[in-house]
Amino acid sequence: MKNYNYDEFSSNTYDLDNFYGPEVGKKAPNFSLSNIASEVVNLLDFTGEFLVLELGSITCPLFQGRREGMSDLVGLFPNVSFSVLYVREAHPGSNIPSHKSLEGKISCARNLNKDGEKRSILIDDINGSAHNGYGGYPNAVFIINRNGCVVFRSDWNSVPATKAALTRLLSGKPANNKSYFLPVKPTIAIKTLKRSGKGAAKDFFMGLPTLIWRNVIKRNVLLFLNVEKGIPPDAKC
Repeated sequence: MKNYNYDEFSSNTYDLDNFYGPEVGKKAPNFSLSNIASEVVNLLDFTGEFLVLELGSITCPLFQGRREGMSDLVGLFPNVSFSVLYVREAHPGSNIPSHKSLEGKISCARNLNKDGEKRSILIDDINGSAHNGYGGYPNAVFIINRNGCVVFRSDWNSVPATKAALTRLLSGKPANNKSYFLPVKPTIAIKTLKRSGKGAAKDFFMGLPTLIWRNVIKRNVLLFLNVEKGIPPDAKC
């Protein structure tokens, strides 16, 4: 992707009308990634009954707003593996700029770990290969079974929906519940953007009207009218 690690956020960076991440019932792509110790790991090497994979970065208000709830899920579902795929900075600023090297990206992921992140952190390469392979959105979530099949996905993570999906899957039912877009608390958004530094808030608020229209209104209405697809928890693909 041209200019994958953008210096300034724009809503035009994302195709907010079409999400191209792997669909439910399709094989989850595997990638060689780095962990915070700079070791090479495979994305699909997990030990739980399912893998909950959330995409995020330290400058993404949506991701930061979901962290407490996702940490609660780690305790509620001890037989499930949870990982964060660390992607590009959603809202780079003067303090936390866009990544220029893999080492810089790993450093940001380490700061996330220092912030108390309970999940394993997997760092994508500098060109966003895994990020693009999973749709390229800043805060998507996928649930993958032991056969490497996607059994639930949402282009925007919703903790209640992810919890409901896990509950259904672990009881042997398809995760065909709907995942509506939920805005983050303003206090969390402001704190995240302030930490990122000068420039981050301006770019965020310039794109906010488009984000509200396409996600809070258009996406949620279309989702309400659609019937969600579901497959058995142990599906093979």
